[in-house]
Parts: sequence; C-alpha cells; structure tokens
Amino acid sequence: MLDIGQIHRSEYELENSRSIPVVIAQAPGRIHFLGEQGGPDRGFFLSAAIDRFINVAVSSRKDNSFRFYAADLSERKRTTIAGLKFRREDRWANYLKTAIFLFIELGYPMKGLNFSFCGDIPQHVGLASSTAIEVATAAALRSLFRVQISDIDLAQKLNEAHFALFGAPSDLADYQVCLLARKDQFLIVDSSEGEVKLIKSPFSRFRFVLVDSRVPRMGAENEIAIRRADILKGFEFLSEKRDGAAFKDFAPNDLIEVLGDFPEQIRRRSMHIVGEIHRVTDASDALERSDLASLAKIIYHSHESLRDLYEISCPEVDWLVKRAQEIEGSAGSRMTGMGFGGCTYTIIRKELVEEYKSRLEEYERIFGFRPVIFEVKLAARARVLPESKRVYANTANK
Repeated sequence: MLDIGQIHRSEYELENSRSIPVVIAQAPGRIHFLGEQGGPDRGFFLSAAIDRFINVAVSSRKDNSFRFYAADLSERKRTTIAGLKFRREDRWANYLKTAIFLFIELGYPMKGLNFSFCGDIPQHVGLASSTAIEVATAAALRSLFRVQISDIDLAQKLNEAHFALFGAPSDLADYQVCLLARKDQFLIVDSSEGEVKLIKSPFSRFRFVLVDSRVPRMGAENEIAIRRADILKGFEFLSEKRDGAAFKDFAPNDLIEVLGDFPEQIRRRSMHIVGEIHRVTDASDALERSDLASLAKIIYHSHESLRDLYEISCPEVDWLVKRAQEIEGSAGSRMTGMGFGGCTYTIIRKELVEEYKSRLEEYERIFGFRPVIFEVKLAARARVLPESKRVYANTANK
C-alpha cells in the first residue's frame, strides 16, 4: 500500500517541513459502456467512473521550476513556465502540464510546484488513465490555490487546455465523467450539447468484470484516424442534405436512402454512429426501467456493430464477448475503448463470475496471450482527499 503523501514528502525532503501544505487529489478511471466512436465533442455515451484511481500530490516550491515524480515508475521530469509545452520525451508528465497550463491561462500566478502521482488504472486499454492524471492534477491545484471554478467549467477548460498543449483533440465526455460521476450511477453524456444525465445502477446483484485481451495494438492509431475521417465525410454529406443536421437527427434506416451511392465504407461507418446514438437512448430507457434483458441485447448489438460496420474488433475480443454471451445471467458484454484489441467488459450476476472466468482459461492456449481479469465497481467523481484518507491502495493491476 502506497501513501502518496508520505512518498511526496520524502521525494521533496519535506518530512520536517509540516508547515508546507501537501494537497492530494484522486480521480477515477472510466468505462464507456456505449458510444465513444463519434469523435471528439460529437459522441453520445453511456458511461461510468470506476474504482481504479490516479492520486496526485502537489506542494509549492521556493524556486520557479516544476518537478514531477511518477512513484509507480520511479521516474522524474522537470520543466519551467518558459518550457511548459508538449514534449514527446516527457510522456506522462505532459498530462500534469495540461492542468498547470489551464490555471496559467485562467490568470493564476504560477511559481514553482512539486508533483507526485501513482495509480492503478490499467493503461492503453481505453479506461482513461491519462484523463484521470489531468483531472486529479487540476483538482489538487484548484484546492491548493482556492480557485472558484465549478466541475462543469473545469471539465470544459481541461478539454480546451489539452487541445492547446497537445495540438490534438480529446473527448469532453472523459472529463465530464471523471468530474461529475456519482457512486453506483451511470452517466448519459451528450458531448455535442454538453449535457449529462445520471441514472442509478440497477446492478446491485451483478459484477462488472473487465478483461484486458493483451492483444498488441500495432497500427491501431492509423486505423482509428481513417475511421474518424470517414465519419467526418459522412457527417459533412448528411449536413449538406439537411442544413445544420447532426448524426442524432437521423434514424438508421434514413442512411440507406440519404447516403445513396456514397462509398460503402463511409456508409457503414455512418450507420454505426447513428445506430449507436439510438442504442444509447434505448439503453437509458432500459436502465430507468431496470429492464436488464433489453439492456443486454442493446450492448450485444453494439458489439456486433463495432465488429461488422465500424470494423474495429478482432477475433480475440470477439471470443471474449462470445463466452459471456453464452452464460445465462450475463447482462451484456462488449469491447470498450478505441478497438483493435484492448479491453472488454461483462456485466454478470455475482454468483456466475467464477464460471465466466473459468470459460476464459482456454484463451491463452488459443490465441497466445494471457488475459488480465479484474472486477470494478461504479465509483464517484474526482475529489480532494482528507488528511486521514490520503492512503493509496490497490496497486496489483497497474
């Protein structure tokens, strides 16, 4: 068990300087149960925060430098205000820089700061570990400097700061989930409108099982870029047909007629996006009615669409989903993340978890990869930790 506060004081030799405050903030990872392929600020999501976290500790320095320490990696980086820009070699430190950049842009005078962080959110499988670093850092700085900014505004500003620093868009929905989530609740996020709705989870007798397929995702970024370009072309074409229209303004059957002779690849991608938007709406209704059978069908249909229309699944991930689908008592299974490997989630009755895990024992023999299996709960939003709770646990599945 790691005490990030103690690690921070030891790293920056503050053990005998209790007058220097150390603020610690915690931000959760997240799952997009449905959605996430619509592109930045155009997606429609069924999401939740999960009980895997990033903890960030921050304290002031006497000089004007920024020091960063990744406790899990035993790695250190540093920069100054003049050097506050994206640097590929700084890797994880760029996410902490995003929060610093935000508060500078808001007009708060920044001098030297020390940062330390650690976490147990699995990386590179679509659970938003990088967003959690940005949010936890921003929450810690908001507390340290007593900045009056709401969670809703902070999500928007972090999204803008990420684009300014990285030169590439991120999903506003990721920040909204991280900052607005509630324990045991789902979020319906419309990132095109900036709207968020909370729905209480009906799954008190179920477990959420994540499986990291461990499939190498070589070339995935290029494939994802191609699909997003296809979506953009489809969106532009539909906008020409109906001035000012968005994907959510169309029904799936509309596309067969409206897109006509448009290239088949773009039509398939667009059909997935439109279908997914309607699936999120249908899932919202099913959750509010506690209609778990309907929700399971929606989730499975979403995976089929990702496999057949959007074409970002793979045999390994399809196999994992199929094993869950075979179990009566499963309330849905699907890939999550940007695809070409990564992670699946399965919602399953708690007494059937071990049966599902036993069905995965053949996976390594068939595909040659050893899957990583872990259970999660739906968690609450980012927060500043009180002094008595500044202990970071659960490091087994980094």
